[in-house]
Amino acid sequence: MALDAETRDQLVDTVRRFVSERLRPLEAQVAEANAVPEPVIAEMRELGLFGLSIPEEYGGLDLSMEDECLVIFEMGRTSPAFRSEFGTNVGIGSQGLVMFGNDEQKAKYLPGIAAGTLVTSFALTEPEAGSDSAAVQTRAILDGDAYVLNGSKRYITNAAKAGLFTVMARSNPDVKGGGGVSAFLVPSDLPGITVGPPEKKMGQHGAQIHDITFDNVRVPVENRLGNEGEGFKVAMQVLDKGRLHIGALCVGVAERLIADCVAYAGERKQFGQALSNFQMVQAMLADSKTECMAARALVLESARKRDGGANIVLEAAAAKYYASEMVGRVADRAVQIFGGAGYVADYGIERLYRDVRIFRIYEGTSQVQQLVIARETMKRGG
Repeated sequence: MALDAETRDQLVDTVRRFVSERLRPLEAQVAEANAVPEPVIAEMRELGLFGLSIPEEYGGLDLSMEDECLVIFEMGRTSPAFRSEFGTNVGIGSQGLVMFGNDEQKAKYLPGIAAGTLVTSFALTEPEAGSDSAAVQTRAILDGDAYVLNGSKRYITNAAKAGLFTVMARSNPDVKGGGGVSAFLVPSDLPGITVGPPEKKMGQHGAQIHDITFDNVRVPVENRLGNEGEGFKVAMQVLDKGRLHIGALCVGVAERLIADCVAYAGERKQFGQALSNFQMVQAMLADSKTECMAARALVLESARKRDGGANIVLEAAAAKYYASEMVGRVADRAVQIFGGAGYVADYGIERLYRDVRIFRIYEGTSQVQQLVIARETMKRGG
């Protein structure tokens, strides 16, 4: 649901001030401790950030895709670890349930998800199934009134905090590819579930990812999400929305980096004048600004098309591909403009440089996006 312009602007302004006044001063602390402080998470709950995309009848804000992107632009102006705290509740962890859940499933889980008292995770990636998401090997074999899950998942965001997983598992081993995969709502307290220790990562310290192991986990039949064999369909539609969300996040980080570069170039002196007076520095700023503006326009146009009911498989892939590659280039230029100061930790540029590298990998690698874009372009005839 699209908010009226005044309400939307108030929400965006509130998030902007929250980021500037509350979150940015904590960035170094979060990176050092590898955790977001609980009082900050409580404030995120109060702001309604966990329920941005959840229907109003279940306590969420039910934002349109365009309005969600406007909020996430603002969240991108601080460490991505903050957004990760509620990102799975807004995106991939909840949207399968929003799109495909029945009334009973929605009533049981969505109010807690919207309030942030129930954290969700999306369990798709496996040791042998990442970009090839139809190659899922985790099994879900029907046994009476329950499916028995066996297998493992990798790099699952918020797994240790999650009370509910959306798990993709092969319910029909005789069917190859996506047709044999089903989706399941799996409470994290079911016997047989083990969550591994957090992975040590290049960046986004404060946002945790874990392996999950399922050992004869009995999941009630009523926890299947959609029809049997629809898991791949669920995953792809969830990822279409998630790719726009990540595209918006990339734009926000790029805007933050550009603003930091402009401020630094204006105050830093070399050869008796400000860096901003040198044409080669201006060229880097110009390239970054132009690419960021293009990414922002592509994300918003794609979001509006989704809100209008259009098929946006191509647009979502293009937005995520371009925005994630763009922010990598912007971060690289930022290190160059800051010079030695960009390589040390004092200004946070090297941290953001590391943080943005994952954007070209999760929610579908850049290479997967290229394949999707090419396939959809050929389908449309150009």
